Amino acid sequence: MRINADLDRRVVLDTQAMAWQASPLPGVERRPLERFAAESGRATSLVRYAPGSAFSRHLHPGGEEILVLDGVFVDEHGEYPAGYWLKNPPGSGHTPSSPAGCLLLVKLCYQASEDQRSARLDTRAAQWQPGQVPGLRVLPLDSYGGVHTALLRWGPGTRVPLQRQPGGEEILVLEGVLEDESGAYPAGTWLRNPPGSKHTPFSSAGCLIYVKVGHLREGAGSDQSSTFLSTS
Repeated sequence: MRINADLDRRVVLDTQAMAWQASPLPGVERRPLERFAAESGRATSLVRYAPGSAFSRHLHPGGEEILVLDGVFVDEHGEYPAGYWLKNPPGSGHTPSSPAGCLLLVKLCYQASEDQRSARLDTRAAQWQPGQVPGLRVLPLDSYGGVHTALLRWGPGTRVPLQRQPGGEEILVLEGVLEDESGAYPAGTWLRNPPGSKHTPFSSAGCLIYVKVGHLREGAGSDQSSTFLSTS
């Protein structure tokens, strides 16, 4: 089943209001945000593991990206509490589980086959960098082939200049409220702005967001520049 598969349309979802859907594995549920084929190919989901849930070992031919939102995620490589960001390259495999339960943002099959970097980053212990405007701090997570991923923390009242996104933009609001000229987006909101879109984001009260740019149109990321993800 295809979900939000038209990349030329803007999508805004209140993920906290979405129903959980069963996955093929008992104890693991999903809130699918976008999907381009049934149980294969590119997909973005929130995934919830009940305590004691576990997958058998499996491969990720197109790579996998995970942000641990709550609880502790586990595989044979380690234990990853809330705040960890993981990147498993194309062709890699693992045996995931969660003895105590966890909540994840999971992106599948977005990586180029030649992008073979593996990463395990504790974002809560990492060194944040000043952004290009006062009040904005940036934690770069990944950059490859014009696709850039980061966490951004906005102090109260922070505003950035007009953002143009030739390769599109994806945002998950983790804390607080992000705003732009089209509305306000509290924690739990997932946005996907299409290639060629533009907006002027700000945060009156402050917020923390996950953001990925340049990945929604092939070849468009090479000239991507964004005050969002730049550091001073």
